[in-house]
Amino acid sequence: MNILLTLLLMAFIGALIGGMTNHLAIKMLFWPYEAKYIGKFRLPFTPGLIPKRRDELSRQLGRTVVEHLLTPETFKKRFFNEAMHKKTENWLNRQLDHHLFSSPRTFNEWLDLANQQGLDRKIEAKLDGLVDRNRDAAESYIAGKTVRELLPETWKPEIEDKIFAGVKYTIGRGTDYFASPAGRQTVKSLLDEFLVSRGRFGTVLHNLFGDSQSITNKTQSEIIKFLNSPKTFELLGTLAFREWEKLQDKRADELLKEFDAEPMILAIKQYVRDQAKISDRLDASLAETWPGGLEWTSVNITPLITDFAFEMGEQKLEETIVKIDMENMVKQQVDSLPLSRLEELVLGISRREFKMITVLGAFLGALSAYSRACSSRC
Repeated sequence: MNILLTLLLMAFIGALIGGMTNHLAIKMLFWPYEAKYIGKFRLPFTPGLIPKRRDELSRQLGRTVVEHLLTPETFKKRFFNEAMHKKTENWLNRQLDHHLFSSPRTFNEWLDLANQQGLDRKIEAKLDGLVDRNRDAAESYIAGKTVRELLPETWKPEIEDKIFAGVKYTIGRGTDYFASPAGRQTVKSLLDEFLVSRGRFGTVLHNLFGDSQSITNKTQSEIIKFLNSPKTFELLGTLAFREWEKLQDKRADELLKEFDAEPMILAIKQYVRDQAKISDRLDASLAETWPGGLEWTSVNITPLITDFAFEMGEQKLEETIVKIDMENMVKQQVDSLPLSRLEELVLGISRREFKMITVLGAFLGALSAYSRACSSRC
């Protein structure tokens, strides 16, 4: 009985020593936080292991984070993957739809928010300036050049065809007119005026040719014959073609000086303003002005913006990580963390394992003491 009690007592003492030793070793990882002195003599094992090696720990932790945890490749895989690209693109489309394409605000209301008023007048002034610049450019281009130099070669045969067609049309219309009662009346009136203006000579002619009715019939017939004659067409065509040749050799700017172009320029400006309808467009919302804008933007603009943002992000990522000095940042954070808080973190993660180490120490101590007691008894 005494032997059994002795063995149990030895095992208990061994377990107590082994458990306390391991528990003390775990505590000495952190305790004490500062070095302890007796006079000028520093007690060994003070401060604890982690407080003593805190600077090295924080430096190693920062290096580990930068080199193995938060590397540029890690960020790229996490933030620059296809899924994130699609999410970003969809987010941009939603924002554009909410703030622009589905907004009831008109362009004028947007401009008021930006403290911009009178934009319609400014745009119309720009349009007027555009017309003026084009007029100046045209005047500059034609200065010193003849009509022949300015006229495209492909136009010349067409214009000549139009000239001869115009001569033919004029002769036809003239023939129709003089063959009509109105044309006959015109001939009669002209003959009567002619005979009256000639006095006695006119009376002689009247007696010679008979009454004015007869003279009118003969004159009308001759005019129609003259107009229908091929030689008349040839004559008028030749005259028209000669005038056309003369016109081509004249300077275009000299011809334009004979016309007052200002009313035409004012009319063009007004036409451009009427077609632009700047005020009406500014009083409409983007959805009214551009119903398919979101669809077009989501296909043609948003992907480009997203691609550009991701490309620039990847290019600047490593440079940004270097600039923010993440390794030093982690080190500073660890250094600024109170040792008590650091102890809580480590124990909070490994408390169960530390307890098992303490229990294991007690078990090994008991086993060792029991073995020695048995050996001494034997």
